[in-house]
Amino acid sequence: MKSMTGFGFSEFQDEKTHISLDLKSYNNRYLDIITNIPSILNPLEPSIREWLSSRIGRGRVEVHIRYRELEEDMKVILDENVVREYTSVLNQMVSIAGLEEKPGLSHLLGMDGIIKTDKKRDLSNIWEKLEPMLSKAFRDFEDNRVREGKNTEKDIADQIDVLKENLSFVESKAPEVDRQIRETLSGKFREITGDEIEETRLLAETAMYLVKYDINEEIIRMRSHLARFAEIMRDEAGAGKKLDFLCQELNREINTIGSKSPIVEVHQSVVHMKDALEKIREQLRNVE
Repeated sequence: MKSMTGFGFSEFQDEKTHISLDLKSYNNRYLDIITNIPSILNPLEPSIREWLSSRIGRGRVEVHIRYRELEEDMKVILDENVVREYTSVLNQMVSIAGLEEKPGLSHLLGMDGIIKTDKKRDLSNIWEKLEPMLSKAFRDFEDNRVREGKNTEKDIADQIDVLKENLSFVESKAPEVDRQIRETLSGKFREITGDEIEETRLLAETAMYLVKYDINEEIIRMRSHLARFAEIMRDEAGAGKKLDFLCQELNREINTIGSKSPIVEVHQSVVHMKDALEKIREQLRNVE
């Protein structure tokens, strides 16, 4: 079991570049990857998303990358045609204005587009540096999620024990539910008919009510759901959604037991089970 919250960091520097990477995540119903990267790395965004989505099931995942070039690999280009055009226009301006001054280099340096720079960046080379950084940050990120997941798993296991304990108590009271139904119906018949009870009708009515208010099926289904719950927690990755569905099924059975049983002690156990189940569901909101 893994938590949806985690944090990881990695850093890289050589003589030309410095890169740092933060990876963190929060609770979210689905997988939502948010990237905060320099515009020059935008072509690498699909690769970053694919890398993360193949390893994370759900949660809001934020990736923040800072990229700084310590030594620029840059080419300076002189646009000769633009120089000629500017020079021609400046000479025309001098002629029209009747000036003796001739345009010089200082005038041309202030013009746009004469000198251009071309920064050479090999994105495949940057990705070769970035992918190991993702792996390192992800290891720390996973360690945090697993560690927090173990704490969550322990809390859930404690509440499962509360459920089982109260379910066992409810099961022990099931015969008393039958007895109370029989006694209540027998008393009602005696009020109406006196001591002359129609045994056949009494048995039929009793059987009907026992079927209607019997809680053994709910108890059996709850035990089955709890066994499956333990199996998923133990063996399956990305268990959050499956466990949440089982909680819905458990809640349905608990509500049915509460509505069927006339015994006060059973209702108290139902309250305890609902409280434990709500605590489990609260913990599952942080499980991947």
